[in-house]
Amino acid sequence: MDHTGILFFLCLCILVLCGIVLYQRFVFRTGTQAKLRSIHKKLREIADTDSDERIMVFTDNQELRELAAQINRLLEERLKIRADYRRSEMTSRKMLSNISHDMKTPMTVVLGYLEIMRLGGEASPEMLKKTEQKAQGVMELINQFFTLAKIEAGDMDLKLARIDLCEICRESILDFYEILSNAEFQVEIRLPEQPVWVQGDPEALQRVLFNLVSNGVRYGSDGKYLGVCLRTDEKNAYVDVVDRGQGIEEFYAEHVFDRLFTMEDSRSSSIQGNGLGLTIARNLARQMGGDLTLESTPHVKTTFTVSLKRMRY
Repeated sequence: MDHTGILFFLCLCILVLCGIVLYQRFVFRTGTQAKLRSIHKKLREIADTDSDERIMVFTDNQELRELAAQINRLLEERLKIRADYRRSEMTSRKMLSNISHDMKTPMTVVLGYLEIMRLGGEASPEMLKKTEQKAQGVMELINQFFTLAKIEAGDMDLKLARIDLCEICRESILDFYEILSNAEFQVEIRLPEQPVWVQGDPEALQRVLFNLVSNGVRYGSDGKYLGVCLRTDEKNAYVDVVDRGQGIEEFYAEHVFDRLFTMEDSRSSSIQGNGLGLTIARNLARQMGGDLTLESTPHVKTTFTVSLKRMRY
């Protein structure tokens, strides 16, 4: 074969190879475009129907697989946001229902007594006392709502300092001394003789313990027992507030710190609270760098434990 033939053969080979490369690029491009069109169509369908589907891509193209994975990750986040929104919406509806219940009853009593007075009826000291108590109850509920709103909005300015947890515990128990004595509670207090220094805000910590002790008095009345124990480890200090009353079933224990949660069988009971105290207590404990937990065996023992970071110096 002469030089001209060899040159012709080489040119022909080059043209064939170029044709193969161009064909492969064409097939790859059109295949990728088809996959992208399929992804786009599926995304539009998911958006239009608000479905919970995911993107499925069958391809050897690594970039397309990674793109589909990231899209599915965003779709999962979207589902989570929707679920959180629905949960928040249900909580808000329940909150409005509970607020209506908790305010309607005392306000009805107050308005009833005021009507009697307006019509010229005699306002006995007992009537005035009940009116005042009901009005104070409504104001306390409103104040708790404002407090919780400030905490959750991050507007509660806690001044963390080195405080003696033993002293705060003693003051909290003394606030309830008369109530506990009149109710014939057995009170057991176990506090170290030496100070236990923790990181906290004195006013916030007093509020946490007030809520826990008042909760023990309210729901532990059947057991006639209230215990306050302070214990420590290397990093934390723990205050256990214990009662032996009706306790909290496991089903309710998961939600006891939810806003406005009260057990259904106590919704209209004379001993029920408004469902905000424990929510506020846990939020305050966490803002002080600690936590609030619960362990309960109904009619045997219920323990709320507030933990705080120790400060040795």
